[in-house]
Amino acid sequence: MSLMLKLLVTITVLSSFVYADDAHVVSFLQKGIGSNPNIISLNIDVVDKIDMENPKGWKAYVVELKGKAKRGDQEQPISQRSIYFVGDGLITSDLYDLKSGQKINSSLSPAFKEKYYDKAHLLFGNTDAAHKVVIFSDPLCPFCRSFVPEALAYMKPYPKTFAVYYYHFPLSSLHPAAVPLVKAAIAAELQGEKDVVTTLYKAEVNGREADAQKVLDAFNRVANTKLTLKEIATPQIEQHLAHDLSVAQEHLVNGTPTIFIDGKLDPTKAKYKKVKLIK
Repeated sequence: MSLMLKLLVTITVLSSFVYADDAHVVSFLQKGIGSNPNIISLNIDVVDKIDMENPKGWKAYVVELKGKAKRGDQEQPISQRSIYFVGDGLITSDLYDLKSGQKINSSLSPAFKEKYYDKAHLLFGNTDAAHKVVIFSDPLCPFCRSFVPEALAYMKPYPKTFAVYYYHFPLSSLHPAAVPLVKAAIAAELQGEKDVVTTLYKAEVNGREADAQKVLDAFNRVANTKLTLKEIATPQIEQHLAHDLSVAQEHLVNGTPTIFIDGKLDPTKAKYKKVKLIK
């Protein structure tokens, strides 16, 4: 269990208050989380609100938590975005659909920000295409390795239908090898290599591989490149990856693959197959 999850457990049960606006929500969370003795400093801001269709009248508050906390004898930064559901004088961090048993948290996200449809992340398609698709993915995620190449192959022949944007989201705790692998892909793109993302998913490497040179060798083999460890550790590459991870955090991405279509999260990951194709 992560430190922040431990800090939040104390307020995951439903709690009531008379009237809810931004200030009330922030005050409630500040008191709840801030009461943890491990918290050194804490700042909470409401960064977005989503009107919910069910339960009607409820809002999903996207809040940003920043500060410092104690972990043993050390301090560590807090930087996290979370959703809290507010309505009928209640607040909760988890909400489930009784019929399906599905956790509603996983199907909600702020709308994808227009400013992140940028040239640096456009894989293919016309910028004025009928639909914009955004993919956050880890190239060593087992599901991603089949899903992403298939999805790209489906959409690429239709540049008037799909503008596809790709953000690297290596799950370092599950697949530490994904980090140097992604850095190699970024380096190759910066050197002008084409179709790097497609090639990325062909690299055969154990997700737990700790030897960065072995990971890089696996990429070089499939990409026909000669990148060195020094070349994949430049400030520019570090900044590119940090930016991708920041955009993921801003949109509450916590698993892979995560797909947005026309600005909205697609929990089904299949809506791109249901749009009308334009040749």
